[in-house]
Amino acid sequence: MNPKKDEKKITPRSQDFAAWYNELVLRAELADYAPVRGCIVFRPDGYAIWEALQGELDRRIKRTGARNAYFPLFIPQSFLSKEAQHVAGFAPEVAVVTHGGGKELDEPLIVRPTSETIINHMFAQWIRSHRDLPLMVNQWCNVVRWEMRTRIFLRTAEFLWQEGHTAHASREEAEQEALTMLEVYRAFCEEILALPLVTGRKSAAERFPGALETYTVEALMPDGRALQCGTSHHLGQNFARAFEIRFLDANNQLQYPWQTSWGVSTRLLGALIMAHGDDQGLRLPPAVAPRQAVIVPIWRNPQEGEAVRQAARQLLGELERAGVRTHLDEREGVTPGFKFNDWEMRGVPARIEIGPRDLKERRATVARRDRPAAGARFALALEETAAKMPGLLAEVQQSLFAQAREAMRRNTFEPKDYAELSRRMAGEGAGLASLFWCGAESCETKVRDETRATCRAVPLGQDEPGGRCLVCGEPARERAYFAKAY
Repeated sequence: MNPKKDEKKITPRSQDFAAWYNELVLRAELADYAPVRGCIVFRPDGYAIWEALQGELDRRIKRTGARNAYFPLFIPQSFLSKEAQHVAGFAPEVAVVTHGGGKELDEPLIVRPTSETIINHMFAQWIRSHRDLPLMVNQWCNVVRWEMRTRIFLRTAEFLWQEGHTAHASREEAEQEALTMLEVYRAFCEEILALPLVTGRKSAAERFPGALETYTVEALMPDGRALQCGTSHHLGQNFARAFEIRFLDANNQLQYPWQTSWGVSTRLLGALIMAHGDDQGLRLPPAVAPRQAVIVPIWRNPQEGEAVRQAARQLLGELERAGVRTHLDEREGVTPGFKFNDWEMRGVPARIEIGPRDLKERRATVARRDRPAAGARFALALEETAAKMPGLLAEVQQSLFAQAREAMRRNTFEPKDYAELSRRMAGEGAGLASLFWCGAESCETKVRDETRATCRAVPLGQDEPGGRCLVCGEPARERAYFAKAY
């Protein structure tokens, strides 16, 4: 690590949000650019966040009844053409393998952009009776979509995700499954990632190719753009018919099952970085931080150093026994100030400083990453630090969520007319617009073409709106959230 290089400040977020984001990802050593266009390399800290996220979400998914499986990366090209809407939606993004083993393949292979087709081919082999239902599988894997414009974590040619696929005996069961997963994603993002969301269904134009309904969880980033964090699709019977998946019901009649699919990806890492980061670097929610606390021992001479090191190592053991993921920074040749800046850049939720004066007074100086520098540092009794740290980390988790929720509230508005919507969307930090909408595709298209804002979510369970469409003036069918999006 080069101290001079790492002490350089990143571009302020308010000056250039995109530059701030890219510099932060690289400086915090979360990822790096790969030699393949549009691909990235996950560095250990970035992958550790993904592992923490994956582990918690995997537990929540399994509680719904789904079990993990794995399906091939390569999909016969003929599979993708079986569901017309599906292939139309993904055709521009697919990568195709035409040669293998030095020979041209008899049938080209699609590199998985999503797994509906190959999973449904297998479902057709596995489902015979209503007793085989519900069939619920999930897989953690990589997918490839040949994106033209890429950004680390948010949109890359190859990315990591989980995708769940289920089959049910009735439409009602499939609908309930899709909504169950919508709630799983909402609770996970808000409780673990400290990301406030708006939830609802997608408009017809934004719906997943081949689905009857798509439900979504959407976050608002500090630059005023929305980020889709996860989707849950009610697929109806489209794929079942295309792949001839049928089962004998309780009356011995052949039926097509009703299906769902749902997923989140590594763009959640991008959401974390943007929603919580500041001009000093990352601010990681403790629930997914690779290191929840770092101990920085400070001394001026060898005599002081040995006592400080011993106290720091003892505290390290106490914190680990308390269940806190802790790192002891014993690097030599760099100043305490450099270490402080380095760990702030990496987003460690709590920094614990121990020096000779701290030892004399039997205290530790703690700095919380969620707070501004002026109010971040305070003292704890050394003997109480380990016991108090889990509670302090819980406070940091809630603080980050509260700050992000307040930022979303400030950046959400209800335009009084179409002119105000156009004016806000034309500016920087456009934000999230909650507006009356008649539901017509023509009005949605007008907003998209003239403002570049799209329908992000239509909240569920709405009463009669009682207003008029902001675009055409006809009676509104519902309220909807519109925003520019990543």
